[in-house]
Amino acid sequence: MAYSPILKPNTLMNTKLYTGNGSTNNITGVGFQPDWVWTKCRSTVNSSRLIDAVRGVTKAIVSNSTGAEFTEANGLSAFGTDGYTLNGNLASMNTNNDTYVSWNWKAGGGQGSSNTDGSINTTYTSVNTTAGFSISQYTGTGSVGTIGHGLGAVPKMIITKPYSTTGQWYTYHASLGNTHYLDLVSTATASDDAEMWNDTSPTSSVFTVGVNGNTNGSGKTTIAYAFAEKTGYSKFGSYIGNGNANGAFVYTGFKPAFVMLKNTTTAASWLMYDNKRLGYNVDNNELVANTNAVEETYDQIDILSNGFKMRANGTSTNKSGDTFIYMAFAKEPLVASNYNVATAR
Repeated sequence: MAYSPILKPNTLMNTKLYTGNGSTNNITGVGFQPDWVWTKCRSTVNSSRLIDAVRGVTKAIVSNSTGAEFTEANGLSAFGTDGYTLNGNLASMNTNNDTYVSWNWKAGGGQGSSNTDGSINTTYTSVNTTAGFSISQYTGTGSVGTIGHGLGAVPKMIITKPYSTTGQWYTYHASLGNTHYLDLVSTATASDDAEMWNDTSPTSSVFTVGVNGNTNGSGKTTIAYAFAEKTGYSKFGSYIGNGNANGAFVYTGFKPAFVMLKNTTTAASWLMYDNKRLGYNVDNNELVANTNAVEETYDQIDILSNGFKMRANGTSTNKSGDTFIYMAFAKEPLVASNYNVATAR
């Protein structure tokens, strides 16, 4: 068994629940200054908001939309050392008495600088090699090229979005290989197209983009969120559904704090779970990345000390014979380097 050197995963990725107040709202308790904030209203129908330190505060994109980046003066107005500040009565982030969740990741602690490892230089790359997470901004060329991600390790998952114009959220996942892609904004199954990644796997320094306008459109400013796997902290893999309540078990090597799932065989939504809503098995409430729907209370998943287990036969989580991909981040490692042992919920 490998011991994790990351003793406090919640200093790198953390979920924060809060209630809107319709005015200035200082969201604290994140535990660090976030570089990527993904928020979703739980109580009313509203779209997500994704804001990062590379593109800057007030600059939002939406996981359930192909729309371009837009500026929201009443949204996230500042990153703080322990969270962030909201300004105004924005329904997607801060309506009075509505409930919200934000998932927060730490990259390099700011906008970063240009990465020149690839044939396409990034304008900015903010990277945290300990966490295996980087955010890169680049301008597409329309020709096959490579982009430096700064991780010093091979990415297992990369989410891209052209944000200077409309475009898809094309996503690479190592379990699908370099020939296939998924779309975060869509329920569609995994598709085979060399235009996305040029049928080339990422390396420890770069990832490859083909000629598709959504990953490498000429003149299109694009954001890429890249993730490398870290023992006891993050895991990116796949499992096969078995179609019953004694469902598939996925070993991660840690107690998950956040899990996102996608059926790659049958059309289905991207489901998101965390250890804060409600916070005990089997009532792990779900949100959907590709819609504006409210939080659902389906009993689909158990979060365990060493992974997660499916508890239903739904198409989106455990359909018999279908392949599912996932990304997961830790609340605590199964066994840390200080010998602390995780327990189930």
